[in-house]
Amino acid sequence: MLNSKQVLEITGISRATLNNYVALGILPSPIVKTPVGEEGRATRLGYFEDEAVDRIKKVQDMKKQGMSISQIASQLGGKKPPVSRLAAPAASPAGEQGALVDLSIESTIENFPGPAYMVNNNFELIWWNEKASDSFFSGNNDLPGDLEARNLLKLLFDHDVCNDEDKLIDLLKPHIAVGKKRLSQQALIKIYSSLTGEQLDILKKLYSEADSVGKEPMIHFPVILYSNSERPVHCDLYICFYREGILFTFSPVILDDDYLLEFLSKRNYMINKLLRKRKPYLTNVGVMVADVQNSTKICSELPAEEYFELINDIWQQSEPIFRKYYGTYGKHAGDGMVYYFFPQPDCDYKLNAIKCSLELQDMMKDITRQWQSKKGWFSDIFLNIGLNEGQEWFGSYHAGGHVEFTVLGETINYAARISDFARGGAIWVTKNMLNQISSGSRKSINFGITRRTIDNELVFVTDTYASISSMLGDSTSLNEKFRDIEMIPITEIRDIGFDISSDMVAEPE
Repeated sequence: MLNSKQVLEITGISRATLNNYVALGILPSPIVKTPVGEEGRATRLGYFEDEAVDRIKKVQDMKKQGMSISQIASQLGGKKPPVSRLAAPAASPAGEQGALVDLSIESTIENFPGPAYMVNNNFELIWWNEKASDSFFSGNNDLPGDLEARNLLKLLFDHDVCNDEDKLIDLLKPHIAVGKKRLSQQALIKIYSSLTGEQLDILKKLYSEADSVGKEPMIHFPVILYSNSERPVHCDLYICFYREGILFTFSPVILDDDYLLEFLSKRNYMINKLLRKRKPYLTNVGVMVADVQNSTKICSELPAEEYFELINDIWQQSEPIFRKYYGTYGKHAGDGMVYYFFPQPDCDYKLNAIKCSLELQDMMKDITRQWQSKKGWFSDIFLNIGLNEGQEWFGSYHAGGHVEFTVLGETINYAARISDFARGGAIWVTKNMLNQISSGSRKSINFGITRRTIDNELVFVTDTYASISSMLGDSTSLNEKFRDIEMIPITEIRDIGFDISSDMVAEPE
């Protein structure tokens, strides 16, 4: 028998062409096994009968006679060439290049050669292709919108093929190894508390046996995919890590996967495509809206180029702070910004939003000092912040090559109105959001309302809330401006004790 590399060397055809012949049935599928001797570093190779070389030479002779690849496949008993989802180049003959859905940098992620799906850090599905739906999710391409119902490992446990415990364990192993990179065993068990005792025992065992995954942006596992109606398929499972989630891609082992690896290595391109395809989902979310106070006045005092320099300075210095606390970019409206904070496996997303806000507050003090020194100003530059939490639909809008992520519902609207209410660089948060933080952590947060005593002195009263209407006084215009949120109880965040060990944020990869 000849391995695939030897076949390529003898016949002079390309890997894509050999793949094409197998896909068309011109050549039988190779036997996949571990190579022996000096055959390179590949963990497995496809092996063909010696007659494959003669058959390829026959195909080459038939092409010289003017026959199309479709006619050759039909005459040799192969399959009708499938119609590619990708448009073939106009100069390419129909069939040879268009028959096989080859991956290239112009390909879409829907054309991965095998099942592919992306999860967030809680292992909840945020994107999957049709092959994944057919292989793992019982052909259901319309999974529930609620993220908790899209938990990957729960779906794998429910798969019919996984009734065989050995097959289930083989499939779970790489997923648990990846999960171990971010999740403690305690966090893993908490996420999957609804599983049966037997299923939880399997998770605990696999977690304790899993090897540590390094900091590589992509790792590889050899796996076997089983189905009820087809023979097992040997695959290479490639797992790519992004800040926004984790991509799993299965590639059937026929030839070397250089073309797929090259495609996956285009990380910026890949994550942009994945985020554009991310399906809307219902999720708990913390929303931060931040706006520069008196931006119109500042703009009028500065030359245009210096005003843009200031705003870019704010955005650039804030980006690593948002990254540290897993903030997801929403949009920039003028000189304001919107960020979303989603549930994380190892920290409280609501606490992340508050800590992030306080660091932004400190950042603005530094920026103020820099610009006061630069321009001889005496006034401060304030970033007023409003925080709110709720359960909303999260999705994206596409305009050409631009992708904008947004939350639909009142949560973001209330956060924006609270930001508008805040003055002097203050951080205001709804009572609803603060009350959802654990009591132990909440005790370390310095929050309250500034009230006026009978002696007309201002006193900050800790651990209290107030409705917006009660703080507006008798101003008719202000009451009218904030009428839609006037009864919402809110409070001002002043400080936090950063010694909350149970809720500390791990630095993202």
